Amino acid sequence: MKYLAIDNNLFIKNRKKFTSKMKPNSLAIFNSNDIYPISADSTLPFAQHRDIFYLSGVDQEESILVIFPEAPKKEHREILFLRETNEHIAIWEGEKLTKEKAFETSGIKSVFWLKDFDKVLFEIMTQVENVYLNTNEHYRSNVETETREDRFIKMCKKKYPAHTYLRSQPILQRLRSIKEPEEIALIQKACDITEKGFRRVLNFTKPNVWEYEIEAEFIYEFTRNRSNGFAYTPIIASGYNANVLHYIENNQQCKDGDIILMDVGSSYGNYASDMTRSIPVSGKFTDRQKDVYNAVLRVKKAAAKMLVPRTIWADYHIEVGKLMTQELIGLGLLTKEDIKNEDPSWPAYKKYFMHGTSHHMGLDTHDYGILTEPMQAGMVFTVEPGIYIPEENLGIRLEDDYVIQEKGEPINLMANIPLEIEEIEALMNK
Repeated sequence: MKYLAIDNNLFIKNRKKFTSKMKPNSLAIFNSNDIYPISADSTLPFAQHRDIFYLSGVDQEESILVIFPEAPKKEHREILFLRETNEHIAIWEGEKLTKEKAFETSGIKSVFWLKDFDKVLFEIMTQVENVYLNTNEHYRSNVETETREDRFIKMCKKKYPAHTYLRSQPILQRLRSIKEPEEIALIQKACDITEKGFRRVLNFTKPNVWEYEIEAEFIYEFTRNRSNGFAYTPIIASGYNANVLHYIENNQQCKDGDIILMDVGSSYGNYASDMTRSIPVSGKFTDRQKDVYNAVLRVKKAAAKMLVPRTIWADYHIEVGKLMTQELIGLGLLTKEDIKNEDPSWPAYKKYFMHGTSHHMGLDTHDYGILTEPMQAGMVFTVEPGIYIPEENLGIRLEDDYVIQEKGEPINLMANIPLEIEEIEALMNK
C-alpha cells in the first residue's frame, strides 16, 4: 500500500466498540472482498472490504476476522486468518502479511493461516449460540454480484443451521458514522491531497484542454502524495456535461466561456475525501456565472451552519430547500407563482437542484450512517448544493467535508481549498 502505516490503536479501539455491542455468547465473522475478474487472466485492482479494514487494518485479500469475546480459549477471542505467504508468492505477487506483520497492523495476537479456518471454526461454533454475519445494508446499496461474504453466509447457515444468526450492520452503521480522532486525521490527509490536486488543476486549465487531461493532472498529484487514488470515479464535466449528475466519461474538450464542474476526491489509507469545485475554462467568470456561483455558495455556507448535533437529516434538507428556493427566485429561474403551485412531494426548486445536500463520509464516500437518527458530534458530512441550468449549458456545484462539533459550527476539512471567485480567478491568472 502507498499510504503510511496506521497506528493499530485505532483498530483496537474499533474492535472494543464493536465487542461492547455484541450479545452474550456470540461471535462475529468478517471477510475480505474478492479480487474481481475481468476476463482471461485479468482482474480489477483489489479493494478491501471497509468493515474488516475498520476492525483490523488488514488490507489484503482472502483474510477473515473472527471476534469471540467469551471464547474459553484466550487465543480464540480475536483471530485473523490470512493467506499463507511463501517464496513463490513473494516473487510473483509480492510478499503477503506475515503473522508478525499482521499483529503490527491490527494488534491481534492470534494469527492463523487460512488452511486452519474450517477446523477452528468448527471448534468455536460448538461454543456459541449467536453468530453475527455481515451483510450490505447501506441505504444506497444496489449489488447484483455475489460477494465473498455472501458465499460465506450461505456456507455457514448450511453447515451450522441450529445457531441463531444476527446482523453486524446495525452495530457498524452507528459505530462507523462517528469518527475517532485518528479517522478524522486520515480524512484530513485525503482532503489535503485533494487540495494539492485542485491547485495543480487551477494552474493547468485553459481553453481547449480535454476533460481527461484534467483528470490526469489530479491522479498524478494524488499518486505522488501516497493516495490510494480517486475515492470514487471522478467527474470532470465542462459546459452542458455539468448538468449530468453522474457524468464520468470525461472525454470532451473544454471550451472558452464554459464552466467545468469537477467532483473529485482522493483516498488516503482507504479514507475518502469528496470535493466539488466549478471553475471557468478561461480563468474568468462571466457576470451570469458569478451570480449563479454566488447563489450556490450562499446556500452552501448557510447549510454548513445547520450541521449541529440533534439535527434530523430530512428536516435539514427541507430548510436547505427553502434557502435554494429564494436564490432561484433571485436568479429569475423561479417565480412566486411557481412556488404557489408547486407539488409538495417535488418542490419547484428541484427543477434546478434535484439531489440531496449532504451525506455521511468516511471509509466510503457515501459512508455508513442511519439518516433517520439525529446527527451527532464526530460525524462527517459533505455539503454540496448545486444549480443546474441545461438551457444555459451551465451547472455549478460546490462541496466541502465537515466534522460536526459538540458545540458551535462544524469544522471544514477543506477550508484551505480555494472557493471564493476572487481567489480562483487570481490563481488561474497568475
